[in-house]
Amino acid sequence: MWRDGDFRRLWVGQTVSQLGEHTTLVVLPLFAVLTLDAGAGQLGVLRAVGQAPILLLSLFVGAWVDRWRARTVMVLTDVGRALALGAAAVAGLLGWLGLPALFVVAFAVGALSVFFDVAYQASLVRLVKRDQLVERNSALEGSRSAAQIGGPALGGALVSLLSAPVAAASSALFFALSFLSIRRIRRSEALPKGPERPPRVWRRIHEGLRFVVGDASLRTVCLASAAFQFSLAAVMTVYLLFLPRELHLSGTAVGLALAATGPGALLGSVLAARLPRRFGHGAVLVSAAVLGDGVFLCVPALHGSSAVTLAALLAVNFVFGTGGQLVNVTVMAVRQAVTPDGMQGRAAATITFVGMGLTPLGSLLGGLLAEEWGLRTSLLVTAAGMLLSPLLMALSPLARLGRALPSPAGPATEPRTP
Repeated sequence: MWRDGDFRRLWVGQTVSQLGEHTTLVVLPLFAVLTLDAGAGQLGVLRAVGQAPILLLSLFVGAWVDRWRARTVMVLTDVGRALALGAAAVAGLLGWLGLPALFVVAFAVGALSVFFDVAYQASLVRLVKRDQLVERNSALEGSRSAAQIGGPALGGALVSLLSAPVAAASSALFFALSFLSIRRIRRSEALPKGPERPPRVWRRIHEGLRFVVGDASLRTVCLASAAFQFSLAAVMTVYLLFLPRELHLSGTAVGLALAATGPGALLGSVLAARLPRRFGHGAVLVSAAVLGDGVFLCVPALHGSSAVTLAALLAVNFVFGTGGQLVNVTVMAVRQAVTPDGMQGRAAATITFVGMGLTPLGSLLGGLLAEEWGLRTSLLVTAAGMLLSPLLMALSPLARLGRALPSPAGPATEPRTP
């Protein structure tokens, strides 16, 4: 796998880009609190501004990326994020940066990250053979998991040891390194032929939505993702209250329990490169989802803050991370395999938009249930809700997928321009 120089460059670029992205998620809030004395409400607005591009831009980005070279999109977004964070660092060191400007930086970094994430998913299909998708996705998702584990810790350490502006400059350096790696990709992307005048963006978005809805496997991926993300948002709202208030765990113990998800995700990435080819993609998807989601049903049965309780929580989060990442990698490979090249960006963006769009409502529901029913009952109900995702997959064509990935559903409907 690593003899493929272009994939290696993509992997390196995506890895350091993800590390920069997850470091920034900690650096910017700490910048606001420590340097600009932001209050809790202002900090909440900052986080919301950084997350807003997922809902506001995902569908448009999917339509645009399908017309452009993925490599070009990735290098431009890396440059943009490096410049935005570099400017914030300089302004912070000079005392010129205020909260409104930091909001602009957060939105810009979030928006450019949406472009990068959609483009790198589309780029893999254009770089590797379809029978290599699971293996290569496993490598990419493994590095993303490592970034999710190490990025926040690194961001906090940089702010503590140096300063918030210097930490922002360090985040900009990661994006600069990603740019240097991805720009060295030499393999040209095959651009399908199409009409000279491409349709307008709204029509392209509609075609992406219609394509996902019209394909049984992608439609199920979309619905299962929405069900999972909605339920997970509700679960996590209750879970983060349940651990300290019902189990009386310290902040350190809570952080340790949650951190176990990361190593589990790394294991899931490794297993995703092997299990689908041995047992079939459908069997792996359904069983991993049942195991990873169902394990949370054990948490409401725990009592007290003993070492046994903490060990059980570590095991629960580890299994959840393993199952969840195994599903993520396998689903991504299936989605890429059944989607024509000219629809890759829109398919990824549509699933992201629908899947993540319900998370605010899930969080609100979790808080409401916790107030009305109590933490233990609410956690049991919301955890049970996560099993709707594997149920949807089990009743769909996804469950019948074999060891080989399916073929694309049809020809690309749109051209991509350089």
